[in-house]
Amino acid sequence: MNFTQIHDRLRRELFRRIQRGTLSVSLLARQTGLGQPHLSNFLCGRRRLSLQAIDRILAAQHIAAADLLPAAGASFEETRMVPLVSHATALFEPNIRPAAVQSMVSFPLTVLESMRARASSTRRGWQRFVAVRIPAAEALPMDPLVLPEAIVLIDRHYNSLMPYRSSRPNLYAVRQGSQLRLRYVELELNCLVLRPLSGTFPVELIDLDQSDGYSDLLTGRVAMMLNEL
Repeated sequence: MNFTQIHDRLRRELFRRIQRGTLSVSLLARQTGLGQPHLSNFLCGRRRLSLQAIDRILAAQHIAAADLLPAAGASFEETRMVPLVSHATALFEPNIRPAAVQSMVSFPLTVLESMRARASSTRRGWQRFVAVRIPAAEALPMDPLVLPEAIVLIDRHYNSLMPYRSSRPNLYAVRQGSQLRLRYVELELNCLVLRPLSGTFPVELIDLDQSDGYSDLLTGRVAMMLNEL
């Protein structure tokens, strides 16, 4: 195993813990003393870590160096590059044009392939995963869950209100007019209810009388977040 593969296996293990909800970039930064931007750049595949930084992460997360080695006979697991795009592209483009790609973000292939889909019939032909960056003004209603300049992975094949996990509500990227919003979502009577996390922002309603239903308004489930400061 080479140094690049060690980085990729550590990145994948951290992603798994983030997906399970036992880890966040901000928590890892506090545990290791490393900066959140530095850690986020590593998780996005934009930079590598020094051996000293790797040692800090292993110690903080109680990961043995041997845990990063593949099991006997196992092949090295790859990552997948997901396009980082504008909000408008995420909302309206079924297939992402090369010209619309701002950059590529690396995610563990096994994590993406393990995600369950629940797509409406009109959504199944869309390119599934996209990533977007959330500016400060859009992050505030979901503070502190979503921090300014967070990179959000959106699963556009999950536009159902069925809970992904019974223990927590789904966070969605929602189309409100021509804008992308991150909100908790409920269906009440003929309205889609958009709930922020912060109590200083109002609950908003989208009247479904003028639409074909709620599924087209749900851009997708927020599957993963990389918070940056």
